[in-house]
Amino acid sequence: MHQPNTRPLTQSLLKETASQTAGPYVHIGLALDIAGLPPREEEIWNRLASDDARGERIELVGRVIDGNGDTVRDALLEAWQADADGEYQCRFDLQAPFNSFGRTAATVENDGEWTFSTVKPGAVALPDGRKMAPHVNLAVFARGVNVQLHTRLYFDDERDANDACPILNSVESPTRRRTLIATREEAGEQRRYRFDIRLQGEGETVFFDF
Repeated sequence: MHQPNTRPLTQSLLKETASQTAGPYVHIGLALDIAGLPPREEEIWNRLASDDARGERIELVGRVIDGNGDTVRDALLEAWQADADGEYQCRFDLQAPFNSFGRTAATVENDGEWTFSTVKPGAVALPDGRKMAPHVNLAVFARGVNVQLHTRLYFDDERDANDACPILNSVESPTRRRTLIATREEAGEQRRYRFDIRLQGEGETVFFDF
């Protein structure tokens, strides 16, 4: 009888479990209404700010686009951002005027477009005192993506702040930096910013390794 430490290493190690992409499962757990399930009474969704929130109310819209140039119609996104004063609100409360965290999803019915209703974030200070340009952190979950992708949305009407942002300018290529800039649109009384996320191919969005 062989002792455990006398067996070849290839026979002692467990085989790696196969990876599973997000598929429909993330919607079943986090986007119940879109998955066709009864919603919970308290749901984290795409409205980060109420009418009572401090700051400028804005809407963020966009699509997730794959390497073939086709819209990914079942992507789910999570957003994490500072409030109008540049402070993150770490305690989530659906009754609060503003929460730093939210979720949204693209569907076939809305032609693959996702939306967030929020306020424009203020500049957040780094530990050394330098200011990051106003931005929204985004995590992307989608079919074919084994580990969520992290990116940032900056604003095209914050040019001076963008030019001075140490994180944005850590991306050396100006062409690549432009993939992180949302474009301002006028949509009635509320300001809207459009931000398409390209997973692969020409114009691929910059993703961060956090």
